[in-house]
Amino acid sequence: MAETSERPYVLCHMTTSVDGRIKVRRWTTIDADSHYEVVHKRLGGDAWMCGRITMQGYADSAEPLTSAPAEEPVSREDHVARTDAPGYAVALDARGAMDWGARNDIEGDHVIVLTTGQASDDRLRRLKAGGQSYIIAGERAVDFALALAKLKRLFGIERLLVEGGGRINGSMLKAGLVDELSLLLAPAVDGVIGTPALFDFEGGEADSMGSRRRLTRTACEPFDDGTVWLRYRIEPVG
Repeated sequence: MAETSERPYVLCHMTTSVDGRIKVRRWTTIDADSHYEVVHKRLGGDAWMCGRITMQGYADSAEPLTSAPAEEPVSREDHVARTDAPGYAVALDARGAMDWGARNDIEGDHVIVLTTGQASDDRLRRLKAGGQSYIIAGERAVDFALALAKLKRLFGIERLLVEGGGRINGSMLKAGLVDELSLLLAPAVDGVIGTPALFDFEGGEADSMGSRRRLTRTACEPFDDGTVWLRYRIEPVG
């Protein structure tokens, strides 16, 4: 596992059904989101990171730029718009597809777009004009280790909550970049084959994390509605 001195301490914070699925919107027998934000705040992160599906809603509600950015050469270097925000919202967008317009914060948390070399010059110009920060980590696929190092070095982020889809969570777990799991286990069963799970990545039986990561329970807190909040320390085996 990467040294946390070189990157933020990473907590994966998620809600799942008892069978490990994460499509909470279709569990109509409970309010699966009722504890999520409260626990999110209790975890005390400097920043939180989500993927495009979650972040698209925030981008779609943005006010448009008042004028088009100038057609000038763009440096392919990282852009830091501010470092004094009370918190940071990291939007994973490998292709640079989301248009944030003039929106550069989410409830006071400054928007940092995490992208790759696939992002177009026009998208980078628009992000800079809109007041968002962006970091480039990887040419086509996101280099998560590099991204985390940049988040700490450029923005001073020490504690990051990863609240992604199964593929984001799985990629980071496989790379040894998740230090702790905060799991809200909801009293619901999904059961549909192919539904995204807490951690997902491509591979065969030999690629399983079951023999490579040790989870040690550090806390267990039940709620009245049947949800259980579990916390696990995650460490490499051997």
